Amino acid sequence: MDEFKIKFRGVRGSYPVAHKDFLKYGGNTACIEIHVGGHLIILDAGTGLISLGNELMQKYIESGTTITDRTPVKCSILLSHIHLDHIQGFPFFRPSHLASTRMSLLGGVNYNETLEQELAKLLFSKSFPLDLGDIAADLKIMDLNETNYVIFKFGEMPKIIRVNDLKEGDYDENDVVITCYKSYAHPQNGVFVYRISYKNKTLVYATDKESYPGGDKKLVKFAKNCDLLIHDSQYSTEDYLSIYVPKQGYGHSTFEMALECKQQVGAKKLVFFHYDPSYNDEKLDLLAEEYASSDAIFSYEGLELNLL
Repeated sequence: MDEFKIKFRGVRGSYPVAHKDFLKYGGNTACIEIHVGGHLIILDAGTGLISLGNELMQKYIESGTTITDRTPVKCSILLSHIHLDHIQGFPFFRPSHLASTRMSLLGGVNYNETLEQELAKLLFSKSFPLDLGDIAADLKIMDLNETNYVIFKFGEMPKIIRVNDLKEGDYDENDVVITCYKSYAHPQNGVFVYRISYKNKTLVYATDKESYPGGDKKLVKFAKNCDLLIHDSQYSTEDYLSIYVPKQGYGHSTFEMALECKQQVGAKKLVFFHYDPSYNDEKLDLLAEEYASSDAIFSYEGLELNLL
């Protein structure tokens, strides 16, 4: 299916916000829904994942009159890292509690434990009524590293292939191909930056990373000439350089850093993402007046883009 559609479900960083002054841009934490090549790929599992799960559950119920004739939910979630604001929606993702659901959860950690072991401890065994093993869905948790290609063929769940093991014919232009690299510009354990490619269109997801003087050369090379760059923009320059509570070293970028990256990459469009939870609608409107343009837009819950 020729589609590459993106919908922003949660655009906030650090923690969710529920207040009337945050309605325009939204208060949910990081989650982006992507329908590409017949697959549902979800970037991060912050609280924005919950509304997506509710909608998928409703579509599942409406797809048939009985369990046997309903269309199962199939999806894959890519985690940039396992800080709480990027995973806290997962236990409340309703399709995961259906036995018919097929899910893949991909990401990586640097510890001596697997992603599955880390998530079981962080989200379930000590902080949720269920254990990770109690989830009814057909759930496959896959560890990633920088040597991996993730290949999505139509009608199939993702397959991981090491770059040294790639052979001619392993993928073609009809497949969705994802690559990643680990940026250590975010404490404590770094963050995965993802590149999603389909039909000669590319999306790069670079959240929770701080820039460097002169730009991040590794990111520039990785994202070169992408069609859409989604870039961390947590702080205003004023807050980042504050003499009272400076944000340098916190692992997040400013709006100016995101713009500089866009220019160095040659990205066709930039989306500012992962706003500080203290930035209400008025604050973000003021920042938008300064930084927004036709090819540099501010994300908000419900924003939809199409790359095809």
